[in-house]
Amino acid sequence: MTRIRGPRDLDRLGPEQLEELAAEIRSFLVDAVSKTGGHLGPNLGVVELTIALHRVFHSPKDKILFDTGHQSYVHKLLTGRQDFSRLKSKGGLSGYPSRAESEHDIIENSHASTVLGWADGLAKANQVLDKDDRVVAVIGDGALTGGMAWEALNNIADAKDRPLVIVVNDNERSYAPTIGGLANHLATLRTTDGYERFLARGKDLLERTPVVGRPLYDTLHGAKKGLKDFIAPQGMFEDLGLKYVGPIDGHDIEALESALLRAKRFGGPVIVHCLTEKGRGYQPALADEADRFHAVGKIHPDTGLPIASSGVDWTAVFGEEMVKLGREREDIVAITAAMLQPVGLDKFAKLFPDRVYDVGIAEQHGAVSAAGLATGGVHPVFAVYATFLNRAFDQVLMDVALHRCGVTFVLDRAGITGTDGASHNGMWDMSILQVVPGLRIAAPRDADQVRAQLREAVAIDDAPTVVRFSKGAVGPAVPAVGRIGGMDVLRRPAEGPADVLLVSVGALAPMCLEIAGLLDKQGITTTVVDPRWVKPVDEALAPLAEQHRVVVTVEDNSRVGGVGSTIAQTLRDAGVDVPLRDFGIPPRFLDHASRKEVMAEIGLTAPDVARQVTGLVAKLDGRLEDSPTEAARD
Repeated sequence: MTRIRGPRDLDRLGPEQLEELAAEIRSFLVDAVSKTGGHLGPNLGVVELTIALHRVFHSPKDKILFDTGHQSYVHKLLTGRQDFSRLKSKGGLSGYPSRAESEHDIIENSHASTVLGWADGLAKANQVLDKDDRVVAVIGDGALTGGMAWEALNNIADAKDRPLVIVVNDNERSYAPTIGGLANHLATLRTTDGYERFLARGKDLLERTPVVGRPLYDTLHGAKKGLKDFIAPQGMFEDLGLKYVGPIDGHDIEALESALLRAKRFGGPVIVHCLTEKGRGYQPALADEADRFHAVGKIHPDTGLPIASSGVDWTAVFGEEMVKLGREREDIVAITAAMLQPVGLDKFAKLFPDRVYDVGIAEQHGAVSAAGLATGGVHPVFAVYATFLNRAFDQVLMDVALHRCGVTFVLDRAGITGTDGASHNGMWDMSILQVVPGLRIAAPRDADQVRAQLREAVAIDDAPTVVRFSKGAVGPAVPAVGRIGGMDVLRRPAEGPADVLLVSVGALAPMCLEIAGLLDKQGITTTVVDPRWVKPVDEALAPLAEQHRVVVTVEDNSRVGGVGSTIAQTLRDAGVDVPLRDFGIPPRFLDHASRKEVMAEIGLTAPDVARQVTGLVAKLDGRLEDSPTEAARD
C-alpha cells in the first residue's frame, strides 16, 4: 500500500501486482475497520472495481462519484489517504467522501439515489463549457430502487451525445438483499449468457461459413434489440436509450478495465453492469447473511465478533414492542425503506412476513403507500432513520396528514448521531414536522416510554403520529414524580414555587436532571417536565410556565423552528410573558465526531446550559433591584 500515493501510481503496475494490491487492500480494510468500526462489507466488495476506475479515468479531472459514498474507502486509499486510525472520529477521516479531505471527492451527501442527478448536471456543465472531462457515477443496485435515480436516468438518456458512464455495482444488496422489480431484472441479467459474448462467438462461426455467413451475421447484428432481449433481457435500459455493457465480473480487473475503456470511448451515456460480492475475501462477512457486515462496530478481526456489547439499544426496544403489537393486532403492518434490520423490524418480519413491506430506497413512495394502507383499513408503522424522513416531507404533508391517515412514523437515529457526519444527524425532523397540521410527535425519554408511546401512537387512527428516539444504547429508566396535564414531572422543588421551568425533550432527560442539580447548587430552584408529546404543546404548559420566572427548553434538534420555538409561540399566544431560553442544535452542518464530542462542541451539555441559565436568572435579579419601583422604596 505504501507505494500508492495517488491514482497514477497504479499505471505502472502489471496484472499480478494489481492482484497483490487488491489482496493488500482487503487485508488493510479488515485490520483498520475492525479497530474503529465502519462500513466494511461494501468496501471489500469494490476493491477491484475501484482500482479499475482509477486506472481508466484520471481523477480529479475526471469526476468519479459514489452513491451513497459508504463504499469509498478504497477510493480514499488510492487517492493518498491511508491513515485510517481515526476513521469516523473527530479529526480523522470521514466515513464518506469529503471535499475537505481531498480534491478527488466531488460529492459528500450520503443519502442514496442522488448520484445520477449529480452526474447529469456535471455532464451538462461539461457540454455547455465544452470540457473533455469525463463523469463516472458509481451506484449500487439497492440505490437504483430509488425514484430519484430513475428520474435522472430519464434525463440522462435524453441526450444521446452527452458522455456519461454509469457503473452499476450489483451485489444483490443495499443493506440486505435488494428487492423489487429492478432486482428481478438485474437477477435475469446476472444469470443469462451475455449478448456481447454470444454475438462474438456467433461472428467467429458465421464468418467461417461461405456465402451466407457474413450477411446472416449482419442481419443478426441489425436485429440486436430483439436478440439482446432474447439472450439477456435488458430492454429496460435500452428502451431508455442507454448503451449497456455487461454483466462484467466485478473482481476481474482486466475485464473491468476493458469494459470501462469501451464506455469511456463511447460518445453518449453508457451503463456498465458489474457483478460484485459484498464482503469478498472476509469469511465472517460472507457468513453474515443479514447484511454481510454492511456496517460494524469494533470487532475481532479474526472472528468478526464484537469486542464489547453496548447494551440494549433504542432500536431493539422498538423492535421487541413491535412484535408484541403484531401479536395483539392483526391490522398492524410495517414498512421499511431497504433497512429492515437497521431499524429493528427483522424480528417482526420473521413472525409476520406477510405484514412487512420493503419499498426499497424510496421514502417518498413508502409514505404514500402508507397512506393507502391506512385508508384501506390497517395501521402502518413506517420505521426510518430521522434524517431520511426529510426526503418524504411533501408526502407526509399532502398525502398522509391532509387525508388524516392513521400512519405512525418511527424515527430512528433522531438527534445527533455523531460519527456518520453531517448528512446522518437526525436534527431536522421536529422542526420540519412542526408545520404539518394534525401531526403529533412523541419523544420518549427511556425504554419504558418507547413502549408506552408507541402504543399510544398506533391507537390514533385519524392523524399521523411520529415516535422519535436516539441512536445507541438506551439508559436506565427515568421515573416521573408526578403528572401535570399530559406531562410527566421529573423533578420539583421540595417546597414553594420554582425559579425555572425546564422542559426536557426525549433522551435528554438525564442531562436535564443534571442541569437542575447544578442550578440547585446555585440556589436556583427548578421544575423539570417531560412533555412526552411535544406536538401539539400540552395545554397545561402555559399555566405552568406562568408560575415560574424563566422557561428553559432543551432538545436534541435544531433550535430553528424546533420544540423551543413552538413553546415560545404558545406562550406568546397565551399571553404568558415569561422569559424563555431554548437550547438545541445550531443551524449548521456538524462534522463527524462522537455524540459526546459534538454535544460539547455546540455547548449542549449540562454545565454549559446550567451556566447560561444561572446568568439569565442573575440578570433578572439585577433588573428587579434596579427597577424604578425598587429605587423609589430606597
